[in-house]
Amino acid sequence: MKEKSKGLKESKKAPQLSLKEKRKLKKEKKNR
Repeated sequence: MKEKSKGLKESKKAPQLSLKEKRKLKKEKKNR
């Protein structure tokens, strides 16, 4: 949970990374 909040804060700081992370999350969800 702590890591998730950190990712959200980072995505807000760098919206460009947020898009990449969103894609990664989608891939991880599919794998899961």
